[in-house]
Amino acid sequence: MSLLAVEQLDARHGLLQAVRGVSFALAEGEILALVGANGAGKTTLLRSISGAHRISAGRVLFDGADISAVRASARVRMGIALVPEGRRLFAGMTVEENLTVAGETRRRGHWNLETVLEAFPMLRPLLRRRSGDLSGGQQQAAAIGRALMTNPRVLLLDEVSLGLSPVAVNMVYESLQGVIAGGATIVLVEQDLSRALRIATRVACMLEGRIVLEGKASDMTRERVTEAYFGLRRPDAGSAVS
Repeated sequence: MSLLAVEQLDARHGLLQAVRGVSFALAEGEILALVGANGAGKTTLLRSISGAHRISAGRVLFDGADISAVRASARVRMGIALVPEGRRLFAGMTVEENLTVAGETRRRGHWNLETVLEAFPMLRPLLRRRSGDLSGGQQQAAAIGRALMTNPRVLLLDEVSLGLSPVAVNMVYESLQGVIAGGATIVLVEQDLSRALRIATRVACMLEGRIVLEGKASDMTRERVTEAYFGLRRPDAGSAVS
């Protein structure tokens, strides 16, 4: 049984249909990288899975149960955590306060303040700092740490490298490797295609709200994904299309 699945999911922003009939299933321990141009529907899809955006059709299944009507806060308690684009930390609170507030609703599991600091050691000397005073890379680390404090079964990461320097991106991904090594199940939106292909077990490319190419990362080439990314040609016959 898949840990997470979406079935023929549609989502709208008013009259604009941002996600169109998207279906995929994710097994425990898999890492799915969602790639695509700006406006392809990736962020809306993640928000729909987390419950932060209401879907207009289709279903979201978690551990076999239909959670399409479940509130976002309840999905967090069930084990779905979103790290949103732009981090959205509580800017006036310290790093420690941001982490511990999230931990108040956490499930039982491996992640607590100490294990988060072990995974993201750059946060340890910053615990008393206001999160609004941190660099972009430090804020991203804190945002991921905050999500981990809920002990998620599925971690949704939106635009991890957006707006960060190459050094900061490397720092964040180096820490994420430890999270991945622990068997985390992740849906990752990433603009850096080379990095997405390296880190993911599967890749799905979105175009105009649809998944137009999906498959094992090991079977993908940069050229093939780029063509789907820009809609230059239809995927090969062997590709999974939703």
